[in-house]
Amino acid sequence: MMSTSAPLLHLASAVLLLLLSSSSATDHIVGANKGWNPGLNYTLWANNHTFYVGDLISFRYQKTQYNVFQVNQTGYDNCTTEGATGNWSSGKDFILLDTAKRYYFICGNGGCFSGMKVSVLVHALPPPPKSSMADHTSAAAPPPRVLGVLFAALLSVCFGLG
Repeated sequence: MMSTSAPLLHLASAVLLLLLSSSSATDHIVGANKGWNPGLNYTLWANNHTFYVGDLISFRYQKTQYNVFQVNQTGYDNCTTEGATGNWSSGKDFILLDTAKRYYFICGNGGCFSGMKVSVLVHALPPPPKSSMADHTSAAAPPPRVLGVLFAALLSVCFGLG
């Protein structure tokens, strides 16, 4: 018997992607076409991207070999997962960057020592241009990007996607 939550999850994911794509959120694929693998310079990769609240960071890798842990700076510096605040192992992980802060990610099964770690600074969304602020009243609907972030947070809570 097929689970009834699977079609709902696919529908919710499709709606999330539509909201995020229509709201100009960016999906930053770590390592681009080389993915999450040892021996790559992820500091250089991160320095060539600008991250904003509501963007996604995606990790693509062999799920039988690697994983992703969100850690603090100490965990990042020492390649340890102690006190990790998140972990993923699907091989195609999408992580919502929902707060303006520095995020730290490492591979938790040894890959960190071979360079599989990345730190990204997430910036608050820039304010809209003044001309567009004058055109809207305070009762206007929130911008699509905000709706995308809220929907992603709801999905994360309901389906454990984060």
